[in-house]
Amino acid sequence: MKASIFVYPWDVNGDPEAAARIAALGVRQVTLASAYHSTRALTPRHPRHRIVTAEHASVLYPTDDRWRGRELSPYPAGDWAPGDAFGEAAAALTRAGLEVHTWVVLAHNSRLGAEHPDTSVVNAYGDRYPWAPCIAQPATRAYLVDLAAEAAVRPGARGTELESLGWYGLQHLHAHDKTGGVGLGDAGMYLMALCFCAVCREGYGAQGLDADELAAAVRDALEPLWQGAPDDGDWMGVEKLLGASVAAATRAWRDETARTLQEAAVGAVRAAAPDGFQILLHADPVTYHVGANPGVDPAHILSVADGVVVPCAGGPGLLTPFAEQGRTDAVIAANFGVVSGMGGSPGTLATDAARARELGATEMRLYHAGLASDGDLKLVRAALAGL
Repeated sequence: MKASIFVYPWDVNGDPEAAARIAALGVRQVTLASAYHSTRALTPRHPRHRIVTAEHASVLYPTDDRWRGRELSPYPAGDWAPGDAFGEAAAALTRAGLEVHTWVVLAHNSRLGAEHPDTSVVNAYGDRYPWAPCIAQPATRAYLVDLAAEAAVRPGARGTELESLGWYGLQHLHAHDKTGGVGLGDAGMYLMALCFCAVCREGYGAQGLDADELAAAVRDALEPLWQGAPDDGDWMGVEKLLGASVAAATRAWRDETARTLQEAAVGAVRAAAPDGFQILLHADPVTYHVGANPGVDPAHILSVADGVVVPCAGGPGLLTPFAEQGRTDAVIAANFGVVSGMGGSPGTLATDAARARELGATEMRLYHAGLASDGDLKLVRAALAGL
């Protein structure tokens, strides 16, 4: 089963041994970040540094003229990825015999939200989520579609993986995060993800809902959870808290908004890409889920993109709804964490891969070449050698 491993340009650039070391793991492909959110990352083998702090979301290559004069445009990277950091890393990885695909993070950008607060998701309490651009807003959608096309189709890349191409919500680690005091499950997280910006308020209106009444209903529905009542989870829990008809109307607005953005972004990438360029989405098969792996309708997304990258940290069960579509031409990639210090299980990779294959996975994604310890990478190498 083909495997690709995630990597950042700063893992490769300045380390003359990095590309060969990655190739020696037994992978044939790398998924290399070309547009990425802020992060603080270890580089345990780099000869020049041990910590890289990417201070804000940025593109890791020089942008072109499509952004001239536009209010919303990508931010260039700072000294963590200067110049054409993606291109430099991609060239080194290609020379090592690896196929390079781009890794593009889209609707996840704290600096955009800080500098353009009106672009952010606004919850029912009026709190803004600066990390979460509202994907219903026309200017934001245009920005995301153009960013997808530019960041995906970089010189030398054979394909792309689009992350966060959908709604984002409360699920977002932040500096000194202190949001775990109340255990919100699926239902509570959905209600906290509902956006009440001006565009979304109009969208609810088109579904027959009064936005002010909906916001009040969401606050009332959440109150028992703040007081410690159990969250029933799943969609039935949302219907119980909000009412079935109201819940369905909110989901109709949000699902259509996400679907049309995904169609537009994939279409823009296809228009810019050479023949044979592969387009995958990081995705969850439950449409109301939000985050880096936003919810999609499996049948729809496999008719739009070439396949999906599916999170398997909690087990491979999310693969099944995609495999059930019977699309033999589609890529269904199981995404496994292999950084033991971040909850990954490199020691069980062979077993996990076998189970994922049984459930319909055609490929694997491994997170992450640069962050993993030497011990983790040794286990990955052994697992891949046995597959």
